[in-house]
Amino acid sequence: MYHSVGDCSDDPYRITVTPERLERQLAWLRRRGLRGVSVADLLAARARGESRRLVGLTFDDGYTDFVTEALPLLRRWDCGATLFVLPGRLGGDNAWDPLGPRKPLLTADGIRHAAAEGVEIGSHGLTHVDLTRADQPTLEAEVAESRARLAELTGTRPDGFCYPYGTVDARAVRAVRKAGYAYACAIDPGALTGPHALPRLHIGQNDTAWRLHLKHRLHRWRRRPVKGL
Repeated sequence: MYHSVGDCSDDPYRITVTPERLERQLAWLRRRGLRGVSVADLLAARARGESRRLVGLTFDDGYTDFVTEALPLLRRWDCGATLFVLPGRLGGDNAWDPLGPRKPLLTADGIRHAAAEGVEIGSHGLTHVDLTRADQPTLEAEVAESRARLAELTGTRPDGFCYPYGTVDARAVRAVRKAGYAYACAIDPGALTGPHALPRLHIGQNDTAWRLHLKHRLHRWRRRPVKGL
């Protein structure tokens, strides 16, 4: 799980990695015979029994630096990724973060450019609302309307959803499933499991080679198998 790629000198939420760090991390994967792919490609490969050397890479929020900084590095290292965007904040910024710098978000053209480059586009909701605290109309709008807007924007209905803040409960899972998403990503879904409650591993600026190795080992030890996959 990545977010922004750029200057991380002012990064109170630890959501940013520098382009240099991202490149080292991608190189670390490739040296081990691994390749980053979108979550949709990872799940499809898993269904065929061919996912052993693949790693799903996700980028949350849809910052403009995904296109300017991350995408060239993904191409250089022959990796794919899923970009979770906010169609209700096109061309805006990360107003939901009270601390830290304002980071610009992709416009509609930027999202279409990423999609044309082979990046999977998924929904991160409309406006980055904690769905576990949202009332039912807001929950349904954030989930279903965001899918409809992205379908109109890209010409393809997104298969993937990413819970804002990584928080998820059974009600949010039901709404995402009802809206037609094939899968959804959280961070630590607790007792929830299945394709609509996929756990992810946060990767940050401090993750050097040995930390990546340790995180990988601990992640495999801590997570229960995802039922239904």
